[in-house]
Amino acid sequence: MNRIIDLHTGRASSGPLVALLATVAVALAACGGKPPAAGGPPGAGGPPGRGPGGPPAGMPVAVIAKRVAPQDFTDRFTALGTARSNESIDVTSRTSSIVTRIDFREGQRVRAGDLLVALDTRQELADVNLAEAQLKQARSQYERSKALAETRAVSAADLDQLAANLAVAEAQLRGAQARLDQLYIRAPFAGTVGLRKVSLGDLVGPDTTITTLDDTSVIKLEFGVPEAFLGEISRGLQVTGTSAVYPDRRFRGTVTSIDPRVDPTTRSVTVVAEVPNGDGLLKPGMFLSLNLEKRRENVLLIPEEALVPREGRQFVYVVQDGKAVEQEVAVGGRAPGLAEVRSGITAGDLVVVEGTQRLRDGSPVQVSPNS
Repeated sequence: MNRIIDLHTGRASSGPLVALLATVAVALAACGGKPPAAGGPPGAGGPPGRGPGGPPAGMPVAVIAKRVAPQDFTDRFTALGTARSNESIDVTSRTSSIVTRIDFREGQRVRAGDLLVALDTRQELADVNLAEAQLKQARSQYERSKALAETRAVSAADLDQLAANLAVAEAQLRGAQARLDQLYIRAPFAGTVGLRKVSLGDLVGPDTTITTLDDTSVIKLEFGVPEAFLGEISRGLQVTGTSAVYPDRRFRGTVTSIDPRVDPTTRSVTVVAEVPNGDGLLKPGMFLSLNLEKRRENVLLIPEEALVPREGRQFVYVVQDGKAVEQEVAVGGRAPGLAEVRSGITAGDLVVVEGTQRLRDGSPVQVSPNS
């Protein structure tokens, strides 16, 4: 007969109880059951006091840190400028008349005062001839009366009236001549004539574009500059532009005007630079890229990986007394792999650049000797 010993009483037992206990023991062995490890809850898979993926509680986090030191920094900004003519107009007529003469060729260089188009002048020429005849008569009458006035044959009042008539005739001639001159359309400045939009016999008026005239001996580049660069932009500043049309050519110019207003939407200001264009390579409407540089001294730069963005703000961890102290910073300009810090840290601070993802404010840290 099988017997078992009760460890608490020291008495032997036998019977069905033995068989039952043997069955339970076999079932436990088949399920792989084992007693739980001492000192931890059932199912604990590692040493106590250690979080998943992190060091044991209270243990310092190994990090790499860099000492912040002031250094020189060059802000670089690329602007897209639009080329404009030094002077540019649409050539039109001040009066309505018929085109009787065209004195230019498309793309021709003209000088200031050169005749471009003549309109029908028959009526205006007749008015000039009439005004000249009236002036001649008024002058003759005045001269005769002036001689007679010396002998008192003509009163002073009559002589004054004849002088007034002479002045009126002179003014009428000037008006007739001005109306005639308006029918001769001339170039107001030296430049290049554009495409011809009219033909002989066309009726033109103030709303009719006859051609265009552009002075491209100097090109004006208009571009926007962020307000951060306003302190570095001034009249006389040298700029360099490049064009996709001439990739190997550099176009150098000088800033000549700065808009006194800052655009409240883009936070930028419009700047105009003049670029000599004696060879005529640049055309109005072309786009040019301009590179602006601003060199600054004693700028605090940190590696970009040291920044911890959160909710639109930027933070860094500064090592102080063996702990990581979280500091909010204001970031300025950027360079490849570097970021300018304008406030939040000072020169000499030890900033964590690797290992920030495992840190919290106040976490103990161990700085790598290779930092």
